[in-house]
Amino acid sequence: MAEPRPRRLSAPYEGVRAYCLVVGMWVRSTMAYRTSFVMMALGNFVVTALDFAAILIMFSHIDTLGGFTLAEVAFLYGTTSTSFGLADLVLGNMDRLGRRVRDGTLDTLLVRPAPVLAQVAADRFALRRLGRISQGALLLVWSLVRLDIAWTPVKVLLVPVMLVSGALIFGAVFVAGAAFQFRANDASEVQNAFTYGGTTMLQYPPTVFATDLVRGVTFVIPLAFVNWLPALRILGRENPLGLPGWVDFASPAVALACCALAGLAWRSGLRGYRSTGS
Repeated sequence: MAEPRPRRLSAPYEGVRAYCLVVGMWVRSTMAYRTSFVMMALGNFVVTALDFAAILIMFSHIDTLGGFTLAEVAFLYGTTSTSFGLADLVLGNMDRLGRRVRDGTLDTLLVRPAPVLAQVAADRFALRRLGRISQGALLLVWSLVRLDIAWTPVKVLLVPVMLVSGALIFGAVFVAGAAFQFRANDASEVQNAFTYGGTTMLQYPPTVFATDLVRGVTFVIPLAFVNWLPALRILGRENPLGLPGWVDFASPAVALACCALAGLAWRSGLRGYRSTGS
């Protein structure tokens, strides 16, 4: 009687399992020096808080920014910082791919029995990035306490949906940027322009930017779905582009579409990879 073949795990499950194993290794390494970890996390908290300190300085001279109050701007800041912090924690090391392509160390990942994407994403997992997430979350809570919002079940649900969708959109940008580095070899700064630069832009009201820029981050690179569009619905603000109301709820669909496109870009880049031979 023939022996039953072992069941092969699905590719997504294998990827998640490999990612968790590598992350667990880095977390154990980090927690071996707990004092250092706490200091690094606090440092990350303080450094990211400097962005909001600049906003506070501006509001010490003005009452509104683009028609938005301090609490409303803090709401935008808190939502985008939390979403970006989650994506940065999980996928923030994707910008290292260009370096691996140049020095040939990507070849070592290709021969391992684990998805390359999971290995690259988990490489040098930085638990200190929790400082950014906690800083953004604290400001989000503070803004919600200060804001006078007529809460409805839809608005309450829209807040966590916005945070998760925003993290997925930023994650897709991380992966797509890494895929581009297969071709460009060193494009980490281009990737950072859309990730770190994008989160800085979304911390401010859309009304302070030119209409063409708002259109670009809505229809070309849909960063506006991270927080601008759903936040306008929660805050009871008009859409500067005059888009229909249902667009405010499109963030989950946009996030899934971005993830699908980023996955295709990653597979295309990986298939076209040519080793340096070193």
